Amino acid sequence: MAGYMRLRQICLVAPKLEPVISDIAAIMGLNECFRDGNVAKYGLENALLPVDTILLEVVAPFQPGTAAGRFIDKNGGRGGYMAIFCCDDPDERGRHANEMGVRTANVITHAPYHGVQLHPRDCRAAFIEFNHTEGSDDILGTYPPAGPDWQKSIAKDVTLALTDVEMESPEPEVLAAHWGKIIGIAVGTSARGEPELKLPNASFRFVNGPADLMSGLTFKVADIAKVRDAAKAKGCKVAGDGFELCGVRFSLTA
Repeated sequence: MAGYMRLRQICLVAPKLEPVISDIAAIMGLNECFRDGNVAKYGLENALLPVDTILLEVVAPFQPGTAAGRFIDKNGGRGGYMAIFCCDDPDERGRHANEMGVRTANVITHAPYHGVQLHPRDCRAAFIEFNHTEGSDDILGTYPPAGPDWQKSIAKDVTLALTDVEMESPEPEVLAAHWGKIIGIAVGTSARGEPELKLPNASFRFVNGPADLMSGLTFKVADIAKVRDAAKAKGCKVAGDGFELCGVRFSLTA
């Protein structure tokens, strides 16, 4: 499948938006760029924080019976909710997934943005979304889900980049092959010998775990000790060069 594929967003889910979003911002030195009122029709509220050119989003249900609420209940609050990719043709990617038996869960069009979300049960571990913004293939270009001026909120004095997404599974090789086929990327091997899907701006690593879920995010930061101390001050569980927050492990590298 020709064309480009980049990680655009990682979406986490929390029972309440606060204090999670403000804690992430304070610990990681990030700025909130937008809250999207369009998610209210799903019974959700959200906030987005740019990490260089990748958006870190947190969603939280404000009413019962939401998919996000069921996700929290099912996983006991563990795991990231969605991996969102920008590409040349979301509909083509969706059709390809459908041919694999992966159902389309939702199609969203807010011109010039168009997105295709795939069913998490079929994807395993998390939702996958493919999207495209017409007339803006620039990674720093217009991206309506992040607001009109999201680029102005990029801060790089504390956190430099989101580099890796960790996926757990009892069958990491199988999950890696499944996601690779959906996304259209061949499975490689990480420096640690794990199955890996390498995109131009981030990698997905697949590790052994008791269940299929998005278990961690790795960030390149200017000062590991400073970020770790900030996490501890916010009451996060800190271990090694990382901490737990919003259902996933934030791992820190220099």
